[in-house]
Formats: sequence, C-alpha cells, structure tokens
Amino acid sequence: MTFFQILDSLLLQPLQLLFEVVYVNANRVIGNPGLSIIVLSLVMNFLVLPLYMRADALQEEERDMEARLHRGVTHIKKTFRGDEKMMILQTYYRQNHYKPTYVLRSAVSLFLEIPFFIAAYRFLSGLELIKGVSFGPIADLGAADGLIAIAGVHINLLPIIMTAVNLVSCIIFTKGATPKTKIQLYVMAVFFLFFLYTSPAGLVFYWTLNNIFSLIKTIFYKLKHPGRVLKILAAVAGAALLALGLVRYSFSERPVVKAALLLLGAALMLPLIVGLIRTKKPAAGKPAAKPNAKIFFGCAAFLALFIGGYIPASVISSSAQEFVNVQMYYSPIWFVINSLCLAIGTFVIWFGIFYWLASPKGKVAFEKVLWMLVGVAIVDFMFFGKYLGVLSSTLSFEGGMQFAPAELWGNLLAIAATAGVMYLVYRRWSKHVFKAAIAFVLAIAIMLPINIGSIHSQIKSIRQTMEESGGVPEYTMSKTGKNVIVLMLDRAVGAFLPYIFNEKPELQAQFDGFTAYTNVVSTGAFTNMGTPALMGGYEYTVDQINLRKDEKLVDKHNEALKMMPVLFDQNDFDVTVFDPIYANYQWVPDLSVFSDYPDIHRYITFGAFESDMSPKNWVSANMRNFFGYSLMKVCPVAAQSILYDNGNYNRSSVQTEEEENFVEQTITSPHTATGMDATFLKGYHALTNLPTITQTTKSGDNTFLFMTNDTTHSPVLLQEPDYSVAGTIDNTEYDKTHADRFTVDGKSITMEEDVQFAHYDPNVASLMQLGKWFDYMRENGVYDNTRIILVADHGRGLYLNWDRVIDNGPDTDFFFPLLMVKDFNAKGFSFSDTFMTTADVPTLATSGLIDNPTNPFTGNAINANAKYDRPFYAFMSYDWDTSKNNGNQFFPGTWYRVDNQNARDKRNWVMVGENTVLPDALR
Repeated sequence: MTFFQILDSLLLQPLQLLFEVVYVNANRVIGNPGLSIIVLSLVMNFLVLPLYMRADALQEEERDMEARLHRGVTHIKKTFRGDEKMMILQTYYRQNHYKPTYVLRSAVSLFLEIPFFIAAYRFLSGLELIKGVSFGPIADLGAADGLIAIAGVHINLLPIIMTAVNLVSCIIFTKGATPKTKIQLYVMAVFFLFFLYTSPAGLVFYWTLNNIFSLIKTIFYKLKHPGRVLKILAAVAGAALLALGLVRYSFSERPVVKAALLLLGAALMLPLIVGLIRTKKPAAGKPAAKPNAKIFFGCAAFLALFIGGYIPASVISSSAQEFVNVQMYYSPIWFVINSLCLAIGTFVIWFGIFYWLASPKGKVAFEKVLWMLVGVAIVDFMFFGKYLGVLSSTLSFEGGMQFAPAELWGNLLAIAATAGVMYLVYRRWSKHVFKAAIAFVLAIAIMLPINIGSIHSQIKSIRQTMEESGGVPEYTMSKTGKNVIVLMLDRAVGAFLPYIFNEKPELQAQFDGFTAYTNVVSTGAFTNMGTPALMGGYEYTVDQINLRKDEKLVDKHNEALKMMPVLFDQNDFDVTVFDPIYANYQWVPDLSVFSDYPDIHRYITFGAFESDMSPKNWVSANMRNFFGYSLMKVCPVAAQSILYDNGNYNRSSVQTEEEENFVEQTITSPHTATGMDATFLKGYHALTNLPTITQTTKSGDNTFLFMTNDTTHSPVLLQEPDYSVAGTIDNTEYDKTHADRFTVDGKSITMEEDVQFAHYDPNVASLMQLGKWFDYMRENGVYDNTRIILVADHGRGLYLNWDRVIDNGPDTDFFFPLLMVKDFNAKGFSFSDTFMTTADVPTLATSGLIDNPTNPFTGNAINANAKYDRPFYAFMSYDWDTSKNNGNQFFPGTWYRVDNQNARDKRNWVMVGENTVLPDALR
C-alpha cells in the first residue's frame, strides 16, 4: 500500500463502504435499483444532517461576526499600513474574541461535502447494479440520461435540473449574505453542472435528490420551529414504516426485513416521543455533564485497534498461509493494515468529526455510546458466534451462518446487561473511564503485534516454496514402462459414488478398469489425522502416531508424506509430487521437505492456472471484506447475517461470467447461486489442466505421481447437468426432474440442503474432469500401463443417510472417503463392498512392483496385515488446525472401533475411548 492508498483508506473508503452497505441492503429489500438510490439519498442525508446543521451554524456565526467587524476592519485597513496595520488588526480581533482562522468556519460545509461527493462519485459511477437498468423516463441509470433530443443531438436533462435546484437553494440560503459567500456557492453550482454533465444518470439523480433535500433543509431553517416540524414528519414516516412492517411482512418469511422496518420506524418516532415526555416532565436542575474528549478518543482508539486490527490479525494468524496466493505473493499483513486504516477512519476520524461538531450535550452522549460499544464489542466477539464452522480464505463460512434461537436471545440479554453495566460505570466512576479505555487500548496494542509476528513467521517459508517449485507443473508418463498414480481428492465423499455413476453412466466407460469401493473407512475425520495413514500405511494411523509420543506430529506427518515418493525413487521410478498436503504442517506445502531428494520433481498446482486478474480480485475483495468481517463479529448476533450477506459482506460489485472476476459464491438456495468461489477454481483448474501438463515418452522408465487436489474440499454449486462453472447457477428445474438420481437399487440418500448439493457438485465435476484426463491417456497410449488410485483422506458428515449416524455420535460418513483403483490392463467397471481402509493405499501402489517393500524411514514392512491382525480405530476430533494441534500427540478425541469389517453398519462402530489420546485398549 502506498501513502495515498493509506490516506484513501482513512478518509474516503469508510464513506464509500457506508454508501455501499446502505445501497445494497436497500436494493435487497426493495428490489429496484432506482428506488434504492432514493433510499440511499434519504439515509445519507438524514445521517449527516447533524453535521451540516452544526456546520451551517458555524457558518452563520462566521457571517454574523464578519458583518459585525466589517466596519472596524475596513477602517483599519484604510487608515494604517504595513506592520502597524497588522498589529492593530490583531488587537482588534483579540478584543472581539475573534481569530483569523475562524474564516475557515465558512468553508466547513464545503470541506464536509467534498469527501462525501468523492465517495458518492466513486461508488455510483462504477456501480454495476445500475448499468442497463431503466427507471421512469431514464433508459439507463448507468449512462448519461440524454432525455432531450433535438435534431439528433441528445441533451442531458438531469444535470440541468440538479443545477436549477442548487441555484434556488443558494438564493434562499444566501439571502443577506456577503457577495463573497454568494459567489462561492454559485460557482460551485456551475462547477457541478459541467463536472457531472456526462456522468451516469444514477449518480446525477442521487446528487439531484441531495440538492432537493438541501433545498428543503434550507426552507426548514426559515420556519419558526424547524426542529419540532422535523420531529413530527419523522414520526409520521416512522408510523408508516411500522404499519408496513406489521401488515406486509411476517417474521417467518422475511424476518430481517420485518425487524428492520420495525426498528427504523420506532427510531424515527422516538425523537417526538422523547420531546413530548420532556415537555410534560421537565428535567431536574442537576448540572449538565461536561464532555471529556479523552474518553471519546480513548474508546474510539480501542474500537479502531480491536475491530480494525486485532480481529483480522487473529483470523489470519490462525492459518496465515491460507491467505497467501503462491502464484502472486501478497502479504496478508496488508489485509490487517488496510482494515486498521478503515477502522481508524471510521471510529477516530469520522466519528471524531461528528463529535467535534456536536453540542456539549451531544458530545457527552457520544462518549456514553462509544463506552458502551466497547463492552458490547468485546462480549459479542469473545462469547458468541464461536461455532460457525470452517472459514475460507474468502471469509465465507462453509455451512453458512445460522444461529439457534437460544443464542439469539442469549446475545440480546448479554448486550443489554453489558450496556447497562458500562452505563453505570460511566455514571458512577466517569473519572476512571478514560483510564479503563487506555488499559483496553494498551492490551490490544500488545496483542496485535504478537499476532502480526505470528503471521510473518508462518508465511516466511512461502518464498522458499515458490523457489522450490519447479516452475510450470508437468508430469511425464512412460508409454513402455509402468506408471503409478496416487491422486488424493481432499474430502471426496465415498457415499456419493453410486449416485454419481447412476446420474452419469457415461463415466463408466471413461473409468474402464476401475473398482469403486463402497465399504471404505479412514482413520480420521479431518486432513491432519486422515492423510498420514493414506500416505504411509498402517503404521501411521492415529493410534500408532500417538503411541510414538516422543516425536513431533509434524515430523511423523512429513515422514508419512515422503514414504511413497522416496520408496519409489529408491526403486528407480521417475517421481513427481504435486501439492504434498500439509508438508511441514504448512497450509501452502513446504516443498523443502524433499530437498534431500533432488531427483523428485515437486510442484504447486493449486492456483497455478489462474489468470493474472483472479488473485488480484481476491486480494481486492479481502482488503475490503476483513473490515466487514470484523464489524460483523462485534455486532449483535441478530444483525450478523445482514452484514455477513452470505459471505459477500454487502459488496455491490457484480461477478460477471468471466472466471477471472470470480471471488466468492453466494448460495441462495439448494439449487441457486451467484458468483463462484475462487478457492474452488484454484483446485478445479489444476484438474482441467491435467491433460495439458501431462507429457508422454517412449522411454522405458517407470514413473510415480503423488498428487493432492482440493476441488472436492471447496463446496460450491455448479451448473447442471454439465457441472460447469458459471456466474449464475440455477438448477431448480434439473434437480426437480432428476430427483430420482439419488436412488440406486432401492437405496436413497437425502439431498435437501444446500450444503449437500454444494458437496455433491464438486465431486461430480472432479470425476468428469478426471474422465477427460483418462481419455487423454488412452489417446496417447499410456492408460493400460498405468495403475491409478483415487482416494480421499476422509469423507464428510452431511447426514445423507441417518442409518449411518451413530446414536449420540457423529455421522460415520465423516470416515467414508472415496477409494477407486485401476490396475494395469484392467477392464470393466465395478463396485465392491470389500472392506478397505485408506491405509491400504501404499500396499496397493507398490503391489507387484517393489519386492518386499519396506518403509525407508522405519524399516517396517509395507502391507495390509494390520487390517486383520489388530482392531481398526477411527478417531473423531474437530482439532484440524495444525497451527494449534501440533505437539507430539493429537489432542484428545473420541475413539471408535470398527468391527466385523463392515464400516457402513453403524452397529459395528463401538466407542472405545472418550476425550483421550488413545483408545482404552492401548492406554
């Protein structure tokens, strides 16, 4: 970030963000971009009305003072010269309690108007939502209006109307003002005419509405009791909104809209009600509290550091490498810095401007509100919304955002109690509030650098990984030798396989020679616990790893990760590794773990096939959305879904059909969605490019490829029936007419929720792309001489079949991964219910190729004997984060023994340990 970008984040982006949030929510409720501009204008004008009222009052004071001193100043300037004139003028000003800098008061309104105008201009001139949209006589809100056509020449009418309204307002407002003030305002009106003449109609329409509002405001000033009239009008508008909310919307269908209308209506009626109460019951003669700017800025500084700095840093530091794109390195620390700038701009600068222009009574109210916000923000972040699931690098929760009623009501009670306590503290110990605020600031100021330091330490190895990666990924297959491919599709769900091949029978021909196993079990429910056994065999199941309690988990993981590549390398295979999962326990695989084996080719394919714009768009979205995420986390739980906005955080930008513009996907139902998740595309494009990066040779060298891919790990909806990437997804009709595809041989799976379809679609798409790769192999004569093992490290608990859900326990589909095997020269496609585990993979890969294979690191034989010689244990734990679960043993969890070599019958799952690091029999 440059100096000017930081300045922009401090001053203008907070305003632009406010414009965007107001407009997006208005458009969501109304569904009309033109009417939403009207709502935006009303909201923004009412919001800044106190600012402009105070600014106008200062301007009026300056005009009155200037008129009162005019005669004396004129006399001094005519009578005296040089230094004598300056000294007498200074004395005259001092005697009248006037400073020359007070002349700036007359420009306060202008200084306020400029940043708001720039923010509105930047937002509305580039707003995709209004492009091509008509509104009344305006054909396109995204272009100049051209409403008048004379002899083929189009004249833009809106700028002329805007200027006319502006001039009328100037005439009324400057009545009795000095010529200098009049000229200033008239010049500004003409400037806006020329500057906005060719601007989009939506922008000019917005500014015209602002000028109309300004004219009405000016007329109000001429009334005898403008404040009272304004309260009455606000109360009438509030009553109308209350009636609309009560009559038109229900809590069951549109809870957010109904609540918003009721709250807004009540808020508009409140000033009149309070005024009437105060009229009937005059306040006692207690002296008014004096404002204390230290309290305000202490609280503002805390909110800025906490919301803008600490929360984003804590999210990123939990898994910093997730927020780094290997193909276009950009430090995620800049996400924190930008969020911090936005927070400082919001809470310190703009709130500070409101505070500075407020009356003494208003300043005291500001201090109380900010002090209570400090307490509420801490409580909301620390104690609520803690179980929302996995957060992606695009700041979207995998399972969406849902809260139980108990948490909603509990949060409201906690907020009320916290606000009450903070208010009492302010009332009774106001002298100590500033000290408490400073203590909070210091605490955050200490924790924030620690988190930033953690981020830096986690990402410093990525530069080395970029150097270690051998450039553009490539894999060479032999036409005459033997090829072995082990491809791990992270979180591919084995339970989907029969239904995918039922829907797509043509896949059977592409997967000729494959056996799909339907009685498979993994040793862990998440990647850090499931992959070691897959890569290293039965001596790396969770129980066996935890028995080696004197060694680090990361060392045991690396050992398992290297076992097959090193073994095949030692047996003269040409070895290639793509994306070795969690290498060195790094989210971005640390390829240096293979540094001792120079003959092993290693690459990062994840994100390697993006356009240059894709990572830039992702960075741009996160630069904005981290502040939105932080605001969401400190808001009441009832409002968090509004700010979260299905992971969009009220972004107004429209994701076009061009993939390079995709950042995240918003799933609106189990069958519809907009946009596409950039993380999904990073893995998906690696699969689509497999034919491109695969070369063939007539050399007799044997080859081995170990690859992991995250396509199936990124839940998204794809456009059916092709399961293709699209900016707008609508599978409503297809899912309705093909609902029977989820029934095979009388056995059905439940497919009703969006999370179920969002997992199913990437599984189908992955197999379809792999089918194309296999076709490429056939065309190039390397399919029959290739052994292919497709496997997942674990499945996913999607509650597809409640018969597989353990009573008072997990869905066993967590442990039901994909496993498909094709041997050399195999023919036909079949399903098998033979009992298999992911730990069988090394045995399957080496069978018949390496005599008496042994683990090159432990010397132990590689075989499947342990499947029959000892119980097979499945370990259930949600501690998947390797930045935390990285000691010598996995954190305690729940253990299940799988009996009778039948993992699909939940009666065979016997709990044999709870909250332990080992099953009971091994302790």
